[in-house]
Amino acid sequence: MTYDAVVIGAGHNGLAAAVELQSKGWSVAVVEGKPVAGGAVKTREVTLPGFRHDLCAMNLSMFAGSAFFNANKEALLANGLGFVPAADCFASVFRDGSYLGVSTDLEKTAAGIAALSQKDAAAWRQMLQDFGGDAPHIFGLLGAPMPSFKAAKVAWKAWREKGTGWLYDTARLLLASPRDFLDSRFEHAKVKTMMAAWGLHLDFAPDVAGGALFPYLESMANQAFGMVIGQGGADTIITSMTSLFTAKGGEIILGTPVEQIELSGGSASGVRLADGRLLSARKAVIANAHPKLVFGKLLPKVAERETFDRKVEAFRAGPGTMMIHLALDGLPDWKAGEALKNFAYVHVAPDLEMMSRVYAEAMNGLLPAEPALVVGQPTALDPSRAPDGKHVLWVQVRVLPAEIRGDARGEIGATDWDGAKEAYADRVLALLETYAPGLGAKILGRSVFSPLDLERENPNLIGGDNLSGSHHLDQNFLFRPVAGYSRYKTPVKSLYLCGAATWPGAGTGAGSGFMLANMLAK
Repeated sequence: MTYDAVVIGAGHNGLAAAVELQSKGWSVAVVEGKPVAGGAVKTREVTLPGFRHDLCAMNLSMFAGSAFFNANKEALLANGLGFVPAADCFASVFRDGSYLGVSTDLEKTAAGIAALSQKDAAAWRQMLQDFGGDAPHIFGLLGAPMPSFKAAKVAWKAWREKGTGWLYDTARLLLASPRDFLDSRFEHAKVKTMMAAWGLHLDFAPDVAGGALFPYLESMANQAFGMVIGQGGADTIITSMTSLFTAKGGEIILGTPVEQIELSGGSASGVRLADGRLLSARKAVIANAHPKLVFGKLLPKVAERETFDRKVEAFRAGPGTMMIHLALDGLPDWKAGEALKNFAYVHVAPDLEMMSRVYAEAMNGLLPAEPALVVGQPTALDPSRAPDGKHVLWVQVRVLPAEIRGDARGEIGATDWDGAKEAYADRVLALLETYAPGLGAKILGRSVFSPLDLERENPNLIGGDNLSGSHHLDQNFLFRPVAGYSRYKTPVKSLYLCGAATWPGAGTGAGSGFMLANMLAK
């Protein structure tokens, strides 16, 4: 079979590229090695029948705010896409039994901050006001290929509207560590902690340069716009995209891995599947896959590409992740108060010192003594994901070693994830019990995915890295994934990359797939 483009990988970025190209008259086939599309956006019954768990991604706010969704909104909604908004977005719990959270009601958020510091409440309001003017320019930059005339135009427009001082301030924001950024704006430790927890969603401990942007954007975007999850599961974006794509005439081949990328005269000309079929591509082969898989497994090594291949091999992973899925008899009874049951996310990372410690331990190959947790409560917003009166809990353990060298507590002897995962999950739940007493008695079923399990589930999550590569400054912006190749092209003509390993990085925003498709269509 011959198509204009063949897309390797049915994750949301690959599907976004496929939908856009198909809409512009290209014939497109998407090939996925797993039996179900979605990549890191899947929803399954992994504990008990009737309990639907988001396997990895849960928060769909980036998708809801994306250029791809804006361009295809009505068609996606007509094909089954559904969102559930959260009025109470995220909160952090602290060791003294208190919490601080962000809700879409500004007065509610500000009152919680004001109880700690009137000065910080005023600073929060001012930051939100400034965000209203900053957001179009910052999101415009994140939605532009890097580098590009579009990105330069965003910077030029920002300079015309905001002045040189704003450009300097924004550059400082992009380079600052979370601690430096937050120390310069707030005085209370709990306010700083609440915001800094977002840094660990990527791989930014409090003192890592370049880590300030994500805590700033997430905190302000949640305050301004709220958070959304998927109706019935995060896979609502995948089912609607695949439905729209096939309705437009696109073809999806599931359960059949790509064995190799075919070359003709040095150009990518198609893919050969594991079952022997050859899919030819007239214009482009798009790999929505980790570059190490593309250039380490799907293409032969050649001398002309030696330097590029070496740089790809040096592309660093972010920390590992563990997912713990619980079927519950009821929501956690948070020590900090009943109001916490309404929040989509609860961060268990109670101070900056702990965040720094857990990051250092994981980077040194140790199982952290006190893990950092993101606790998702999707059934607080969407009861359809569990039987009547029951709930699911989504527990993401952030910042873990891919390879275990030891245990920071000296209690777990196993140095492989298959041997250590259940014991480490016990540690996680014991910690959670200190913030939500009685949780253990509510557990009806549990399913644990170690970093190794996540890689087995999705080979792009190398070492359980759900970021597809560290977002530190030397691997971001113009340097993602390799300097000189940040515009989705590769040294192989007609072969393009998209996905979390490319600009603008991880998340559910479909940015790389959407931008690549529009660049190709032009």
